[in-house]
Amino acid sequence: MGPNQKPNVCGRLSRRALGFFSRDAGMVQRTNLGILRALVCQESTKFKNVWTTHSKSPIAYERGRIYFNNYRCCVSSVASEPRKLYEMPKCSKLEKIEDALLWECPVGEMLPNPSDYKSSLIALTAHNWLLRISATTGKVLEKIYLASYCKFRYLSWDTPQEVIAVKSAQNKGSTLARQAGVQQPVLLYLAVFHVLPFSLIGILEINKKIFGNVTDATLSHGILIVMYSSGLVRLYSFQAITKQFMQQKLDLGCACRWGGATGTVGEAPFGIPCNIKITDTPPLLFEVSSLENAFQIGGHPWHYIITPNKKKQKGVFHICALKDNSLAKNGIQEMECCSLESDWIYFHPDASGRIIHVGPNQVKVLKLSEVENNSAQHQISEDFVILANREKNKNENLPTVTASGRVVKRSFNILDDDPEQETFKIVDYEDELDLLSVVAVTQIDAEGKAHLDFHCNEYGTLLKSVPLMESWDVTYSHEVYFDRDLVLHIEQKPSRVFSCYVYQMVCDPGEEEETTDRRNKTDHNNFKF
Repeated sequence: MGPNQKPNVCGRLSRRALGFFSRDAGMVQRTNLGILRALVCQESTKFKNVWTTHSKSPIAYERGRIYFNNYRCCVSSVASEPRKLYEMPKCSKLEKIEDALLWECPVGEMLPNPSDYKSSLIALTAHNWLLRISATTGKVLEKIYLASYCKFRYLSWDTPQEVIAVKSAQNKGSTLARQAGVQQPVLLYLAVFHVLPFSLIGILEINKKIFGNVTDATLSHGILIVMYSSGLVRLYSFQAITKQFMQQKLDLGCACRWGGATGTVGEAPFGIPCNIKITDTPPLLFEVSSLENAFQIGGHPWHYIITPNKKKQKGVFHICALKDNSLAKNGIQEMECCSLESDWIYFHPDASGRIIHVGPNQVKVLKLSEVENNSAQHQISEDFVILANREKNKNENLPTVTASGRVVKRSFNILDDDPEQETFKIVDYEDELDLLSVVAVTQIDAEGKAHLDFHCNEYGTLLKSVPLMESWDVTYSHEVYFDRDLVLHIEQKPSRVFSCYVYQMVCDPGEEEETTDRRNKTDHNNFKF
């Protein structure tokens, strides 16, 4: 479909009813999402603010669910009015949920229990319990006690929806120990699990003797990434480390004897011993130095993005081939802008191998392709550019009258992220509708106004603009989610006050306007956080 062609919804519905689609099992779903995309982007469609609420604890959003009170209260945002799915009983500070991930049933795998086919929230508590909670009822389905020898704090996907990594807080030692020069051998721990059914891969220690002064470490797609304060980033194979340095295979729920103690793996107070202890430097896969450890891998074939490790190079990005570290043709990307906030760059999440480079007044989508007559080298070129709606001339001449009466014209440059100019703040990708969503903010008088624009992911064409009704303060922290027919704005104000604004798609705005105020009042009375 070309950039200016509009899909015919009636035609698509007729073809779907008559069964005019391939035998591909996903074709019907893609057809339905194509119809929804057409409805979302049509001119008569509006997004109405159907619910607003405030909380003194952080608010999180995951696939149609809004979480309050550190994930203990869940509200569905899918229905026309918000509906509380569950609220877990009040708990002590030790039982507070520190971090959580939403797990959804993988297609094509046989699972042991019927409940395993429904979405679950994998949660980490302050007292080192790993929980699997039903995403619809809040019931705890499984629980694993991790350990007492460290404080686990962070959850992340190693392999999305398959393998999780639980990272401990970094062990910096006590003030007295540091003053006495006592070395802290173990800097942090990583506990790695297969999910559904839960099975332990192992707990790995990152120690100073082997890795040196590490500032952080994480797992991603089977790669152990270790970072240093100098900007150095090192990559190791986690599978090779596990094979070489695992001391003993441990199974959850089985009896174990470790260090003179006996207990059940994953149950309190025994927990899970650290069974992967590296005693020698593991084989190094890759090493690179980058400012602030900024390092990304992506593209086809594999390339990486870094910033040269010098402060004056901030805002300069180098795109290099992973196989030989060679710089791609036109691989130095620098956005010529004068702004308080830095521009940012990342590989496009649509798996196209493209790159998104975002500045205050433009969004560049770059593509990676082979150099003509040289298939060994690749080049960077612009696929399309999205420009902010602002005056082209940024220079203003202001006359100044001297004491003698002489008029002098003084010129100066306005910052590219000047609040009175339309400025891009957030760029995201809605994978199901294949749309780029861009939040643009302009300061009007004393308050900022924002709008969310939907752009064609293939051509960059502006398809829809959705105004956000609440004011936007650029000094606050903001998150904006666009999920099918839903737009959700989470704002963090001073003194840890969080606000949540929910917008839903309506195709008959006249009818919705009559009920919007009533819904807002009702919702505020029913939900207090």
